[in-house]
This record gives sequence, C-alpha cells and structure tokens, in this order.
Amino acid sequence: MVEDALMNRKIQDITLAGLLARPLPLYNDEAMWNKAMALTKDKYGSVHRVFIVCDKDNMIQEDFQRWMIENNPTDDVKLISGSDHMPMFSKPKELCLCIQEIAEKYP
Repeated sequence: MVEDALMNRKIQDITLAGLLARPLPLYNDEAMWNKAMALTKDKYGSVHRVFIVCDKDNMIQEDFQRWMIENNPTDDVKLISGSDHMPMFSKPKELCLCIQEIAEKYP
C-alpha cells in the first residue's frame, strides 16, 4: 500500500516537472541571437557541403535524400552503396574511406 502511494507520488512529481519545464534561450537578447545565427555567404556559404547518400536507408528514403540535395545544393554527393540510416554501423569502412576522400578534397 505504501509502495503504491510512493509510486503514484513519483509519477505526479515527474508529470509536474514536465509541465513546469521551460526552454531557456541560449542568449537572453533575441537581437543578438538573430545576428549570431544569420546565414550569410561569408558564414554558412563558405563551408563546403557534401551529402552522403545511404541507398538502403529505411528512415529517410533515397528519393527524399535526393530531394534534400536538390533543395540544399552541395559541393559534392557521395553514395555508400548498401548502407542504411547509420552507415557508421552498417558500412563503417566505406564511411571512413568516404570521409577521408572528402577531407582530402576539401581541406
């Protein structure tokens, strides 16, 4: 009986904590946040982007990956054939070689 009461109290405490939690901004000054995060050619545009397509990904299908590439142009596209959503587990050697090629091409 006491154990049930304690369990109910813990559940209530967890529920209350979830309801009272409020996300805090990284910066208190919203203008500073907007300026710091502005995507410009000098900032974001200067970073080389390479998309690695995982053709056996069941979470993000290949056609949607290709759509992302079309709508967010990259400098290069690599394919790891037979890789699933987590190529670091399904094709670790191939991923390592792919990242190495990217690092050599875009130092």
